[in-house]
Amino acid sequence: MSYGDNAPEMRIHQAATIEETSVHVEEGVLISANANTELEGKPAAFVQRARLAGTFDHIWELFERPDPESRLQNPLILLKLNPRQAYTFSVAFLGWMVDAIDFFCVSMSTTELGDAFGVEPSRVTSAITVTLMLRPVGALVFGVIADRYGRRVPLMVNLFLFTIIELASGFSHNLSTFIGLRAVYGILMGGEWGLGSSLAMEALPVASRGIFSGILQEGYAVGNLVAAMLYYAIVPSLGWRALYWLSIIPAVITIAMTYFLDETDAWKQARQAQRASSKPYYQIVLDMLRQYWLRCIYAVLLMAAMNFLSHGSQDLYPTFLKKQHGFSPKQATVGTVVGNLGAIVGGMSFGYISEYLGRRRTIAICAICGACFIPLWILPSKYGPLLAGAFFMQMFVQGAWGVIPAYLSEISPEGFRATFPGLSYQLGNLISASASQIEATMGERNPLPEQRDGAKVPNYGRVQGILIGAIYSCVLVLIVAGREERGKSFTQSIEIKSETRPGEPLDSVSRKDEASRRQESS
Repeated sequence: MSYGDNAPEMRIHQAATIEETSVHVEEGVLISANANTELEGKPAAFVQRARLAGTFDHIWELFERPDPESRLQNPLILLKLNPRQAYTFSVAFLGWMVDAIDFFCVSMSTTELGDAFGVEPSRVTSAITVTLMLRPVGALVFGVIADRYGRRVPLMVNLFLFTIIELASGFSHNLSTFIGLRAVYGILMGGEWGLGSSLAMEALPVASRGIFSGILQEGYAVGNLVAAMLYYAIVPSLGWRALYWLSIIPAVITIAMTYFLDETDAWKQARQAQRASSKPYYQIVLDMLRQYWLRCIYAVLLMAAMNFLSHGSQDLYPTFLKKQHGFSPKQATVGTVVGNLGAIVGGMSFGYISEYLGRRRTIAICAICGACFIPLWILPSKYGPLLAGAFFMQMFVQGAWGVIPAYLSEISPEGFRATFPGLSYQLGNLISASASQIEATMGERNPLPEQRDGAKVPNYGRVQGILIGAIYSCVLVLIVAGREERGKSFTQSIEIKSETRPGEPLDSVSRKDEASRRQESS
């Protein structure tokens, strides 16, 4: 059972203290509740909250067996899309991959940038911090524009400006200019994820949403791998500036593809509903916040925990391999590649499995299994076992992340499917921006008992293990407390608003919704 709190759009479910009744809705107000006359005349949203008060059904269902009527479908069938769906998803995937390429180009060329600008590499990393801090600005600006005016044009503008900033970064002659450019890039990067995620999730068939959610999110891992390959192919012979100039090629290709993109049917119908409303847009936003304020807070907290999980397990790990264990930069890079391969496997696999087990149950499984691999991830002294630990750690970290695009899109309020996921994601990213700094500082303050070459050796591993273990626990608590709307049709609310007649039972609307959902899945 999965449900949200839209009313009269979503069905009113039975609570522990209020018996099931035949409910009729007229213009969003309860006008007939057979066994609960005290609720008559109340808004349907109020009735639903009353029904849900004091019940923990959504928590207990997490521990129940999956619906016996549902089953794992053949992934090869789920991967089959019509040309329009495949093209739309390709644009969304490439957009996220392009953003990741540029983000990791900075982290990989930190030493070269420091030499060119005459500063320590630690000062260059401030560009990364600025990028992370400004991402919520882009998520808000581009999300509102996309929900209001469509996804296609804002995505093209975002990628075009991104290309200009990327190209200009290669011409920087001092650190201040470079950081200023990266600040603008942070705004653009923050706007891209919400645009691409909403575009992809709205275009995909409902049954395929899980597996493609995992594939979409791992565009970030693919971008990391591409950035590593570009670095080793370009920087040794052509220098760091050429890395930024040549890395715009994938972005240019993506812009050209975006030009031929169509808006999704879900957005078109949402736009029609907005135009039909007599309320100004700011009033629609305020109404959404009044109704969904708790869900907004929940999404930000969940994304903060998830971003702590990814940054805490990724950002400092190469330094952990080099400084604590004494491995070479090449070996540390191989460790990063192995971890990203695990991330890709995990994102695709658990995104697919979430279509059967459910979004929350899948994330919970990843949190539990990932915590079990913390010892293998940090304790071995030999290179091979550490690589195995990196693979499995990232498989479960990104396995949980692979569910996120679908999960956030499905719990998003109608008409805010670009703003809600993008802004909650980037606000969570802002909260977690200090993850690697916390690990580095605490590791240096608590060194290993032994010394290497007369110098103290930071104990990064212990700090990483404690932080990631705590974050896994937070993710588990948050995901158990949350709700999900797996299988939600993104056009159902609009259809119900237009099809519900005064005095019509919600059950009949629900049957219409189920029929349309089956048709969309097929």
